[in-house]
Amino acid sequence: MGKVNIGLRGWRFEESEVFDADGDLRPLGTMEPDTRERIVRLAAMMGEPCDACYLIHGDEDIEQCNVARVIYGEPLGEVLLCTDHEPDFLYWFREAGGKAYAGDTELEDAFHEWFADGGRAPEDYGSLDHVNTDPDEIPDPDPAEELPSLEEELEKMEDESLDDLGVDLDDLDL
Repeated sequence: MGKVNIGLRGWRFEESEVFDADGDLRPLGTMEPDTRERIVRLAAMMGEPCDACYLIHGDEDIEQCNVARVIYGEPLGEVLLCTDHEPDFLYWFREAGGKAYAGDTELEDAFHEWFADGGRAPEDYGSLDHVNTDPDEIPDPDPAEELPSLEEELEKMEDESLDDLGVDLDDLDL
């Protein structure tokens, strides 16, 4: 088993920590705290607009925003990006000082400030090459089925157990 992306590229998970032998999502309580926090956060971030598109278009023109396909950073300080704006983030991170924010929830604000101030990658700056290796060997859960089961699992948990997760669930519709 190897590392997999779930829902959005960027955050990679050890497959065996997230899925059981049947390819179903493991119960949240059995996951490592960091994995659990990221899985819960992913559920809240799926379908959200690209941060860069949102900075350009805002609420007034939100329908012009691309849906995010990539997530970078730490939970509650993550940057959501479409494939068009991923090179801007990579350029900022690699070449314009963004690496100083690695592992810090300030990454989101720092990138937003740089981008809002006109920061962009050079036109020929490339993106990451995402390679699918053995895609048939990786469980391919249907997000429409998996996300509601995650929410159902959270609804079944006692309030005390939810508090023990140490994750902000305010963004979820529970």
